[in-house]
Parts: sequence; structure tokens; C-alpha cells
Amino acid sequence: MDSLSEAQCRRLLASTPVGRVVYTDQALPAIAVVNHRVRGDDIVFRADDGGRLAAAVHHSVVAFEADAVDPETAEGWTVVAVGEALRVESTAELESLADLGLRTWFGSAAGSELVRIRIQLLTGRATGGHTGPAAGHRAAVPLVSG
Repeated sequence: MDSLSEAQCRRLLASTPVGRVVYTDQALPAIAVVNHRVRGDDIVFRADDGGRLAAAVHHSVVAFEADAVDPETAEGWTVVAVGEALRVESTAELESLADLGLRTWFGSAAGSELVRIRIQLLTGRATGGHTGPAAGHRAAVPLVSG
């Protein structure tokens, strides 16, 4: 596996709409699949309003992982970002992010809130020299084989 530059990590992170938030829920590790967008130094996603994810991540340091793999060649990449997660609460910020068109993983924007992760650490790795989205821009597939 080859290490990726920060610029490569940012490009790849923005190239896939699905990622995973890794957080702590009642002292236990938890992972949530989310639709996301990258805006500047932030990863933005929607969480169910009042749900466990939104409650657990506010003002917490979390990890965010996105990846893609070509199942035919087994080449792919993974990017991990670490940063503080915050609910987007100001009207001005909500308006500035409205154009992202984000929905929760279950497909709704209603009854959800925007959360942003300010990227403080960004790392990535790629197999087989693969530093672009998976062939055919397929949906992200975990790099772990069963």
C-alpha cells in the first residue's frame, strides 16, 4: 500500500458520496454510514435530529473514513480524517450549506440536522498505485474482505 498526499486524500474524499463516521456512543465504539460532502476543511453530513449519532458526536473528536475498491482488480484506496464534530446551528451557516443537497443515509433531509467535522488530521493509503475513484465510479465498497 502506498501513502497518499493530503491533496490526493482531499480529492478522493470528495469523489465518493458515502463514508463512515467512527464515534463513541455511551463509552462504546460505533460506526454510522452517512452521505457526505466536503466543503473547504469540513466534512458535512446529515444525522437524524435527536438521534444517537447527532447526540454522541456534538463537540466530540471523531474519525471519518471513505474508500473505494475495484472488485475486479482489488485496487482501491482508503482515506481517514480526524476532527471535532459540531452541529451546524447558525442560520447563516445553514444557508451556506443548503446547496449541498444532503440527505440522511435513509434518504431524507426532513427531521435531520447538519453536522460538520473540521478536518484536523488526514491520511490515506492506496493499493496498486490506485489514486482515483474506483472504475466506473462504483459505490464505495469496504476494503476489508469477508
